[in-house]
Amino acid sequence: MSKALTGFYSRRDFVRSGALVAAAVAVSNDVSALVLEALPIRLGLASYTFRNFSRTQLIAFMKQLNVLALNAKDVKDHLPINAQEESAALADYAAAGIKLHAAGAIYFAKDEDADIRSKFEYCKRAGIDVVIAGDPTPETLPRIEKFVQEYDIRIAIHNHGPEDRIWPSPLNVLRAVKNMDPRLGCCIDVGHTVRTGADLVQAIHEAGSRLFNLHMKDLANFGSKESQVAVGDGIMPVSEMFAALIEMKYKGYVDLEYEVHPDDPMPGVISSFAYMRGILSGLGYVNRGR
Repeated sequence: MSKALTGFYSRRDFVRSGALVAAAVAVSNDVSALVLEALPIRLGLASYTFRNFSRTQLIAFMKQLNVLALNAKDVKDHLPINAQEESAALADYAAAGIKLHAAGAIYFAKDEDADIRSKFEYCKRAGIDVVIAGDPTPETLPRIEKFVQEYDIRIAIHNHGPEDRIWPSPLNVLRAVKNMDPRLGCCIDVGHTVRTGADLVQAIHEAGSRLFNLHMKDLANFGSKESQVAVGDGIMPVSEMFAALIEMKYKGYVDLEYEVHPDDPMPGVISSFAYMRGILSGLGYVNRGR
């Protein structure tokens, strides 16, 4: 293990351990209360984080991270569109004990039944019930809604920040789907959301039951897309976000999408998961095999 990797891990592991001790001390007057609750938030990984690595390497990384929940994307050989190749990928994930809970981002460039159906079939074969949609136009949504109803697969529209002329913020998504089937909702990308000036905690509350997935990242400067850092090294209000998700009894996943250092992401990924687990421990929760 590299010095850099060791440094990241030990620092974040210290954060996690310190948070756990703090939680215990807070209730030390009642010994029976020292049993912490299991994590109320499910942590997962967006496979795009390891876009420069093969599926075999991705699986090995996930085992090292003790993360078995995957938001898979058709990048490298992670979850190919081709049915036969997809089947082989699914067999590899099943053998490793990895569960796929979402796919994407998937792009809906055509307002055509055949194109849209092929993408729902892709997710159906994988047993995935949430499609992270990258770019559907408002005009395409009624057609997509028909497939949502036919397949009983949810659509989570992913916002992409100020550069996105249609979906800069989850609030834009919510306005577009408010009168549609409740299985149309949003995937909040926290990094892109804060760059629009939106209040992230408020956006989570406003999304409510239409929040199907959350892409986690951190920024050192909310005005700069290029300032992404490991979760905990920036200024993202992670604790407040997790508290909001817990309060609303969020049932989806918080998927780490670490987009920097694509050729050597593991130091930042390890650091990010250690920090998130530490925050949850500080709130009185403990990871029990998740």
